[in-house]
Amino acid sequence: MKTVMTIAVSLLLLPALAIPSSGQTAAAAPAAQTADARTPPAPAPVGTTGAANADYRLAAGDKLRIEVYKDAQLSQALQIRPDGKVTLPLAGDVMAAGRTSLELRDAIAESLKEYIANPVVTVIVTETAPQLVYVQGEVNKPGAIPLVNGRMSILQALAVAGGFTDFANKKNILIMRKSGKRETFNYKDAVGDDYDNRREPLQLLPGDTVVVK
Repeated sequence: MKTVMTIAVSLLLLPALAIPSSGQTAAAAPAAQTADARTPPAPAPVGTTGAANADYRLAAGDKLRIEVYKDAQLSQALQIRPDGKVTLPLAGDVMAAGRTSLELRDAIAESLKEYIANPVVTVIVTETAPQLVYVQGEVNKPGAIPLVNGRMSILQALAVAGGFTDFANKKNILIMRKSGKRETFNYKDAVGDDYDNRREPLQLLPGDTVVVK
């Protein structure tokens, strides 16, 4: 009889020994989470922008942080001047407006190669200036128009301005550049049947004024 009872007790204990308790299973999960938490984040790519994306075209008034690796004297916080340039020790005047941060980085690095072997440069946009063009005259909604990523064609600007009034001269539209240069644009030719769609429409620059007479 004792032998039968001993066998029965052993059979009852076997499932408890084979299956781990719920407390043991739950304890494994935090260990996995802890391992994930220790995984370091991927490093940020060199030359990416802070206040703008990598496709953003720099413009006068934008504020930059330019870092030259292991050279605190060359690293500078700068603002792009009205002429579109920045000035750095050794590199001198470098055109910044119209370039992306990556293009400016490469231009500065190239200028420094004469003085530094393999210079490593990072350009960070810390603050962007409002980029506007102005449309006035015989349009339905004259005023300032913000550029998208620093670019806008004259056709897009005229569309945002609500199109022409009945008295507009569409053949002789004046573009007054911030640089002082003046250009004319023939809207009828640009939208006519003979227009080559492969040609890029006239692009406006920050500060341009479009006058529709």
